[in-house]
Amino acid sequence: MLKFAEPAYFYMFLLIPVFIAAFLLMLAWKKNAMIRFGESRLVNLLMPDKSKSRAIVKFILLTVAFSLMIIGLANPQIGSKLEKIERKGIDLVIAEDVSNSMLAQDIKPSRLMRAKQAISKLVDDLSNDRIGIVVFAGNAYTQLPITTDYSAAKLFLSTINTDIVPTQGTAIAEAIELSVSMFDKNDHEKAIIIITDGEDHEGDAVAAAKTAAENGIRIYTIGMGLPDGAPIPEYDKNGNQIGFRKDLSNNTVITKLNETMLQQIAAAGNGTYVRANNSQAGLEAIYSEINKLEKTEFDSKVFSDYEDRFQYFLLPALILLLLEFFIFERRGKRFRNVNLFGDNTLKI
Repeated sequence: MLKFAEPAYFYMFLLIPVFIAAFLLMLAWKKNAMIRFGESRLVNLLMPDKSKSRAIVKFILLTVAFSLMIIGLANPQIGSKLEKIERKGIDLVIAEDVSNSMLAQDIKPSRLMRAKQAISKLVDDLSNDRIGIVVFAGNAYTQLPITTDYSAAKLFLSTINTDIVPTQGTAIAEAIELSVSMFDKNDHEKAIIIITDGEDHEGDAVAAAKTAAENGIRIYTIGMGLPDGAPIPEYDKNGNQIGFRKDLSNNTVITKLNETMLQQIAAAGNGTYVRANNSQAGLEAIYSEINKLEKTEFDSKVFSDYEDRFQYFLLPALILLLLEFFIFERRGKRFRNVNLFGDNTLKI
């Protein structure tokens, strides 16, 4: 498999037509200057060392060398071989609550931002495990199917916000069911981590967790929020905070962590519950426990390595540049009778 590490250098090929046009204009200018200088036969007699083709040869050498340099700078790389690599890991789905209550700032900078930071750090620490992401509020949606592409995981994670799910609520049961459906039918250890404040949850999340556990899937929960709760900020279209959410009686809404319910879900799912705080988000502790589960092997075909091939282009380019340097547009006296370039100048 061939790829280029720096393909942006190919834009430099656009300069070659400019160089050709400039060279042709220079040749035309020289020709007109010679015509104005005198009759061509007389000029050739006066300038026996003049070469008509050497300038063209030098330009061709420079153009080819420039082209080779561009390809070399783009750094062509070849996948050395397609290798079947055996990996050991677990399948993990993270279900992230994106309801408006996750904007509360009792966990700094906010419940949602702290959760995203913790997930991002977890992805950085993964090596062989496969990961998927589910987002949920009033409904649950697959944000990222289970994959070992950690770059894609971080990319999709960066797009998560409270506007990604239009319906408000906390559909934990639906998030568990969707997460379960994402797993392949294999013998890998499987786990679901639910990150939520658990407020205003919908459906029977405990029953969903119990069903998942019966299918060999462990459920872990992380409570985002503090016992005293916090108001829910409201923002304008420019992202500036304009106040806090009010109820119908114009009282500030305080969102509190539903810790009891999250503990029940974790117990039913044969997992554990951790409450986040301002010093730690709890995800590391959960993953440390998950990491103790037995890891099974799965195959992944990848190009094991890419080898640089820029030297195969830069070296010929250097040789052509040296060759061009030692070719002079005028012939020396010693080589006046040597006609390597097909010049037909008259001799006296």
